[in-house]
Amino acid sequence: MPRESVPPDPYTYGLAALGRRELTEQQLRARLARRGCAPDAVDAAMARLTREGLLDDARAARAFARTESRVKHRGPQRIRRSLEQMGLDRQAARAATEEGFEERSVADTLEAALARRLRGPITDDRHAQRLVAYLVRQGFDLQDAIAAIRRRRRAGDQE
Repeated sequence: MPRESVPPDPYTYGLAALGRRELTEQQLRARLARRGCAPDAVDAAMARLTREGLLDDARAARAFARTESRVKHRGPQRIRRSLEQMGLDRQAARAATEEGFEERSVADTLEAALARRLRGPITDDRHAQRLVAYLVRQGFDLQDAIAAIRRRRRAGDQE
């Protein structure tokens, strides 16, 4: 027989969740709603967490963008889309994405993504097309992806 689950205290749960990683308000609200917390209690917890500086959408967006660009080698278009899905407006998502590429350029990130995927030389045109498609799915511009593949193929031909 399943136990009846009692919803957690929204503030306490929010503290614990934000202690693990940065979350946007929308993400935290969704987690609390899934756990059955009362909407009024959630609103009060959100206000308190924001007032105390623990819940900050802009800070969460910057942290997400840094991780996506530096660790996961994602491109700016994918990061921006993800941030908008996380509940940020277009301008805030764009600003956070730009900050995510301050220490490492988009071109360097694209090269890192390509190096991560590519083992050995580019064997044929079909292989090159699959690599371009991969880079575009990672959020890089099509022309930049094609140029990177062409550079890599020329470098491979010269070896």
